Amino acid sequence: MDRFLEMQTFSAVVDAGSFVGAADALGLSKAAVSRYVGDLEARLGARLLHRTTRRLSLTEEGRVFHARCKELLEGLEAAEAELGARSAEVRGQLRINAPYTFGIRHLAPLWGEFRARHPQVDLDITLSDRVVDLVDEGYDLAIRISVLPSSSLVSKRLGSTRMTLCASPGYLASHGMPAHPRELAAHAVISYSHWSTGDEWHFDGPEGRVSVKTRPWMFSNNGDTCRAVAMADQGVVLQPDFLVGEDVKSGALIHLLPEYRAMEIGIYAVYPTRKHLAPKVRALVDFLDGRLPSPMRE
Repeated sequence: MDRFLEMQTFSAVVDAGSFVGAADALGLSKAAVSRYVGDLEARLGARLLHRTTRRLSLTEEGRVFHARCKELLEGLEAAEAELGARSAEVRGQLRINAPYTFGIRHLAPLWGEFRARHPQVDLDITLSDRVVDLVDEGYDLAIRISVLPSSSLVSKRLGSTRMTLCASPGYLASHGMPAHPRELAAHAVISYSHWSTGDEWHFDGPEGRVSVKTRPWMFSNNGDTCRAVAMADQGVVLQPDFLVGEDVKSGALIHLLPEYRAMEIGIYAVYPTRKHLAPKVRALVDFLDGRLPSPMRE
């Protein structure tokens, strides 16, 4: 006997509340439905349903098994939907939100190639460091660089970046090189407004986790602004390596306290649902996978 048909029939009986209702839903005879359920119980060696002349009810074993059946059947449905979506035509408008600086530096050079691969897709790209509501604001997908909280959204990790503590040679000549993260409390700090830990910065070093409460003299919701002010000898910044990595390589900024590592955070594609995922969204996620940066190695 086909195990899938047995589980499908059993679930239909539970959902319909009767063998007759399940038979109508499946296009089978009542006798066939009864036989499939009976064969399933015999194979499992457990009674799944209490049967009386007036009603059906689940046994304890039946409740457990029905929950698993439902999960498996929904998974199969999702797999079939995904396969169908992959084979469907990739077309239509694709609304994308991405962080401002990352969108310019790392995503902008990719859009031409994506369009060449999928000429029937129109792109509508918004750059903003604000966390948008994908559903309410009508976005198909967002790129987010963060430690993602649990949510109803679906995410795909595409890469990662490490936060880098740095300052200009001019600033360090005037204020000295910090020898320990705790000394940052006495330094001029240029802070990124959307940094998830706020003014408290965390590092992993030789003695384990070290945290320091900084005192920023300036806040900005844009990483390029923080970088520019740091380049003007005005303080210490904690910015992602995709933004300041080249400055550190050239010596325009100095990587401070390299033995104390700041957080590595993921770069994610985030979209509202996995079920019946639009081919245009799937195509973009597949295209971006493996093309975005990972932390720069020193």
